Amino acid sequence: MSGRVQEALAAARLVDHHCHGVVTDGLDRADFESLITEGAVWPGVSPFDSPVGVAVRRHCAPLLDLPRHAPPEDYLARRAELGPQEVNRRFLRAAGTDVFCVDTGYAPERLTTPAELAGSAGGTAYEIVRLETVAEAVAARGVEPDAYADVFRAACLEAVGRPGVVGVKSVAAYRTGFDLDPARPADAEVTRAAAGWLARGGRLADPVLVRHLLWTAVDLGLPLQLHTGFGDSDIRMHRVDPTHLTDWLHLTAGTVPVLLLHCWPYQRQAAYLAAVFEQVYLDVGLALHYVGPARSRAVLAEALEITPFRKLLYSSDAYGVAEFHLLGALSFRQGLGALLQERVAADELSLPDALRIAAWTSGDNARRLYGLPAPAPVPPGERD
Repeated sequence: MSGRVQEALAAARLVDHHCHGVVTDGLDRADFESLITEGAVWPGVSPFDSPVGVAVRRHCAPLLDLPRHAPPEDYLARRAELGPQEVNRRFLRAAGTDVFCVDTGYAPERLTTPAELAGSAGGTAYEIVRLETVAEAVAARGVEPDAYADVFRAACLEAVGRPGVVGVKSVAAYRTGFDLDPARPADAEVTRAAAGWLARGGRLADPVLVRHLLWTAVDLGLPLQLHTGFGDSDIRMHRVDPTHLTDWLHLTAGTVPVLLLHCWPYQRQAAYLAAVFEQVYLDVGLALHYVGPARSRAVLAEALEITPFRKLLYSSDAYGVAEFHLLGALSFRQGLGALLQERVAADELSLPDALRIAAWTSGDNARRLYGLPAPAPVPPGERD
């Protein structure tokens, strides 16, 4: 039986403060399976035979007019029959997300633009600028090492000046990890590092230039998102524990909000940082659709053990398949709803407090941090 908190979260219109677009082309089995795993698709090991694959078949199949737990072959056949536009529309509408903050910096597939994503969902979209993508574009255009810092800064200012940009992101976790010298690098260090990188080519993965990028992000003055924890095999998990950022957070106190994305299995470490640093916030986004509704409560419980309630945000980190927008939202609603409702039942939390926490985490915290407009009031006749 659901309670008032669960009902409130089920009805909440979410703010997804970090996500990506969805593919616009049809997907065969190999394509779909590659998009529902952070690993590779290995012979004889299907991503459908994993917690996320089971969650897709259980919770997403009914949206395609299929029975729960439909076999993968039936699921993919029905998906192909409906076509990508209708599939995306169904899942995005069902997710109940009003606002999307979209990272546009990673798109090996043809993805929806923020406006296209919002149009399919019936919501509003804003953009998050990935700074490594800006740096790599600067290098691709050609720049002298001693001009790199100034040209990169100018390119960042141009990017964040675009209409609809509300934040920036770094994927330093994938490139170097966080066990970096926390100090702002000197100009001469940046020039030397730029000379080496520009001669080598490839992705930005020089520790000095990653430090420079993080400090440039601080100078930009917008909320800074940092991927932490779980990701693909580029990650060296022991190096992406967010507590490696402790000294840097001391140095950047009083500057910009720092939003720790996803965090698993370091949600407790992230909670510690949010509890002791004013500028730190977190979500458990990417973990939610991979653990699914069955385990989302456990992950959220650890994240909320000591996190101030004004510091937790919702994100899906959905990429590629619209199913992840639905699963992220469903896992968040069910996991947090069950957790808060249990505390109300045990008289560890009052109902008004629980409802306030539900409203904060589902959207109000993100609106405040990113300066997003308040939601439109619901007409009186539609409130119930």
